[in-house]
Amino acid sequence: MNRIKAHEARVGIIGLGYVGLPLALAFAEKKFPVCGFDIDQTKAGTISRGESYIKHIPATRVAAVVKSGHLTATSRFDLLSDQDTIIICVPTPLTPQRQPDMSYIVNTTREIKDRLRKGHLIILQSTTYPGTTEELLLNQLEESGLKCGKDFFLAFSPEREDPGNTEFGVSKIPKVVGGVDQVSGDLAQALYDQVAPHTVRVSSARVAEATKLVENIFRAVNIALVNELKMVYDRMGIDIWEVLDAAATKPFGFMRFNPGPGWGGHCIPLDPFYLSWKAREYGITPKFIELAGEVNVDMPRWIVDKLSVALNARGRPLKGSRILLLGLAYKKDIADTRESPALEIMSLLEKLGAKPDYHDPHVPEVPLTRRFPKRAGVRS
Repeated sequence: MNRIKAHEARVGIIGLGYVGLPLALAFAEKKFPVCGFDIDQTKAGTISRGESYIKHIPATRVAAVVKSGHLTATSRFDLLSDQDTIIICVPTPLTPQRQPDMSYIVNTTREIKDRLRKGHLIILQSTTYPGTTEELLLNQLEESGLKCGKDFFLAFSPEREDPGNTEFGVSKIPKVVGGVDQVSGDLAQALYDQVAPHTVRVSSARVAEATKLVENIFRAVNIALVNELKMVYDRMGIDIWEVLDAAATKPFGFMRFNPGPGWGGHCIPLDPFYLSWKAREYGITPKFIELAGEVNVDMPRWIVDKLSVALNARGRPLKGSRILLLGLAYKKDIADTRESPALEIMSLLEKLGAKPDYHDPHVPEVPLTRRFPKRAGVRS
């Protein structure tokens, strides 16, 4: 606790993507000694040169903390034993069957367990279902012979990163913190107190995990609602945008969501399925949440069907037509293509014989993705 408050605690962050890198910068800018870990040696090398591989994070921020010595990066996981606290920011995707893929968390925990020592504070930030911290991390880490709450400490604190949002970064977003035990929660809260405007302490890691899902499922359900309204009003010949503009004039009781070709980003398309999967363990099928997921998942196909009808009305078949998609990222003004519906639309068009292409000034080249690896390297 004293080392945390004196900014002397060595902070190790595993996973240097859209969540891990901003967090590493936040701690390093507060003069903590930070070491970033990633299996991608290219990322470690880029940071070590004082450069940035995430477009909305300026290289000047990275260079400043690298030059001062407060941030280093490596792919050598043996250095985990040198850290005082280890924060896990690895991906939590879905399998093709829409079940949680916990392999990244399990493999990372195994790396930590092999180097676990007394006094370690381990914090999971990756979005996941309630119970993950206790059921996966706690059990695996205690296989080392060390006991949680006595020899090492364990907590969950959900990430609230919004890529490209210049108004709200790590230092401006309240941090929810829940420990597996009282002391673990105290230590995790003290750590995040050093970089967040304030922390919101909850009673357990499970509550903190559930809080993250609520935040994103709220958005997922409302996105599904407005997308379904778009389809209903389209059939009625009513302009959904005019309807939303009018509804938004109500000064209370209405929160605007805009329709689109689906959903994207790492959290919103995944979180509803994480909760529905876990809920079945308790004999509950969350029909409302699952229905919202189905509506959003089906939007790319609805878009392609609309396009086919529009081309047919002009005497052209979809097969052989050249289709240009304007925008590849999952939202405007960023280079993040994770779970972007544009990639799904391109795939559907190709299967139907069309010739899709895209233009996005923020994404000059399609990055490698888990679902569409063959499209990697295609240029705008």
